[in-house]
Amino acid sequence: MAFIALVAYQTRNDDRSWSIYKADAESTSYSALDQINTSNVSKLVPAWTFEMKDMKDGSRSGSSECNPIIVDGVMYATSAKHWAYAVDAETGKLIWSFDPFDGAEGGGVSRGVTYWEDGSDKRILFTGGDVLFALDARTGKPVQEFGKSGKVSMNIGLRDDPETISVIPTSPGIVYKDLLIMGAEVSELYGAQPGYIRAYNCRNGKLEWTFHTIPLPGEPGYETWPPDAYKYAGGVNDWAGMSLDIKRGIVFLALGSPSYDFYGADRKGKNLYGNSVVALDAATGKYIWHYQLVHHDLWDYDLPAPPNLVTVQRNGEAVDAVAQITKHGFVFVFNRENGEPLFPIEERKVPASTIPGEASWPTQPFPVLPKPFARQFMTEKDLTHYSDAGNDSIVKKFRSMRYEGLFTPPDLKGTLMLPGTRGGAEWGGAAYDPSSSVLFVKSNDSPEIQTIVKVDAEKEAKDQTVFDQGKSIYMTYCVACHGKDKNGDEPTYPSLIGLKNRMTREAALDKIKKGGGKMPAFASVVKGKEKGIIAFLYDKEQNSGKVTKTETGQTKAGADKYLNLTAYGHFRDPDGNPALRPPWGTLSAINLTSGEFEWQVPLGNNERLHEEGTPETGQEGSAGPIVTAGGLVFISGTNDRKLRAFDKKTGKLLWQTLLPGVANATACTYMTHGKQYVALSVGGSKVNPSGYIMSFKLP
Repeated sequence: MAFIALVAYQTRNDDRSWSIYKADAESTSYSALDQINTSNVSKLVPAWTFEMKDMKDGSRSGSSECNPIIVDGVMYATSAKHWAYAVDAETGKLIWSFDPFDGAEGGGVSRGVTYWEDGSDKRILFTGGDVLFALDARTGKPVQEFGKSGKVSMNIGLRDDPETISVIPTSPGIVYKDLLIMGAEVSELYGAQPGYIRAYNCRNGKLEWTFHTIPLPGEPGYETWPPDAYKYAGGVNDWAGMSLDIKRGIVFLALGSPSYDFYGADRKGKNLYGNSVVALDAATGKYIWHYQLVHHDLWDYDLPAPPNLVTVQRNGEAVDAVAQITKHGFVFVFNRENGEPLFPIEERKVPASTIPGEASWPTQPFPVLPKPFARQFMTEKDLTHYSDAGNDSIVKKFRSMRYEGLFTPPDLKGTLMLPGTRGGAEWGGAAYDPSSSVLFVKSNDSPEIQTIVKVDAEKEAKDQTVFDQGKSIYMTYCVACHGKDKNGDEPTYPSLIGLKNRMTREAALDKIKKGGGKMPAFASVVKGKEKGIIAFLYDKEQNSGKVTKTETGQTKAGADKYLNLTAYGHFRDPDGNPALRPPWGTLSAINLTSGEFEWQVPLGNNERLHEEGTPETGQEGSAGPIVTAGGLVFISGTNDRKLRAFDKKTGKLLWQTLLPGVANATACTYMTHGKQYVALSVGGSKVNPSGYIMSFKLP
């Protein structure tokens, strides 16, 4: 994990130009700074370096998703292991660090911290695992009057026993007056917790209000679920962050899909407030309005990023609006006060499900403008041809699947998804330029195959070994991310090969139960079968013993389920090449007043697959852009390890630099002591798993 800072010189001093996640409460990722601009960005050179020290064991390189904030010349950030850091924003020297796990194993996705102050009382609020911490911003010491000695359990206040669940937020909360409003990451499997939105008192940690994203009886939206769904349904969580209209006192949520993501027989209905933009009174949590962008989601089309609060022209008047980007490649724009669409939205008929018990929704919302920023349909002509054998393989696979375009539901014969669960927009979100009403969006075209299978109610297996039981669990719940051979898909899904050399069995089982990063908690899955999953992961096939009756974990009769065994996997040829022709990643500029595109360019380049004389291939990535008054769009996140600067008016590449690791994080820019910096988090490597701290400046 590292930070890269780009520095130039200027006379003015503005030490709070990026003091909130994604720049401001409106989540614009916009900066009014212009010291670094189109005329001098090409001159940036290295300035300073800093290294995080928390990846002591060197087990694997740290992920980088943190968007640092800067307050009064101090940069605050979190690492891949959820440590909190304070760094001098001018020199890169460490001020303090805080280990939320007190030496124990930590980790997972952490996208940053939140700052709150009242006079001389200055605090950093962040989560380490399933605990919310309040630290003194000057010393990094826990604030004793907050919760219990500076800590509040995020497991308290949800539906189920806090001792049996683990809720690990990935994105920082947002502050409204003395309230910290928090979303959460929850499991995407059966038995997940509901993703309630909660507001905590910044002074004492008290839970002040809760919004039930899966409504309780008597609450609006309850009728869109089966009567008892609030007792068992999960998901519908704000995992990617939120935005805030401070003047109006309205907080805007971007909610995810209900669980289980790909089969909804136990949640028939539209499933409010799944996949919805929701406006709440920030002081009370009271519902104001909502708009659902996917009904009864069967595709894991979570709303992946905070809504951008924007102002656009309508009939000669400025209208405050909300712009929401999606995984399936749309931008929806609403009036901020009442939720009325600013561009027409049509409910169009979509294909019906054929899976037993399923009741897919017959229509889905399609905005007329802006046009999709990601590809939503493909044919055989769009398949790659790197070799005759490879092309024959993917053509055969393409023809074998059910595919009727966007919103083709999961099917037992297999279904093609495009843009895919990692497609379209991702958690890095969009950047909005108020001077031009242009929204800048990073997008992925990442088709994948849904392989849906029926999982019968678990029955006691005669002569099944403990090892075989663990293998069955792995092949049902883990193979989609970590692969049949346990080799993963680095850096997103780590390899489990050689796990015994870098993690104890106790630590591994704790991680399995509690989850972390992109991995949900599997406590309910492995309950009573802990020996099995550990035997399989640690290759203890011999002498693993037979499964006893108490280890079968038998469920109630009629509890059959369907699972997607290839969720989040790529559609590739046998040699591992993408099955879809490039570009695989783009950067778009969309005018929100007209709804038209200003430009779109490929982002990133796979040099191995790039054909000379053709545009760059583009690459998949999750980081978002930032835009500045200096006429620049900065963005990283691609596997070619580059940070780039584009001309915001034309999309022309003005500068790029090779980073020491993949910077899968959104950048930031700020002023301190008369200098403008652009900073971002950079992932570690096998050589240096902690990552790097670097800086660049104008000579």
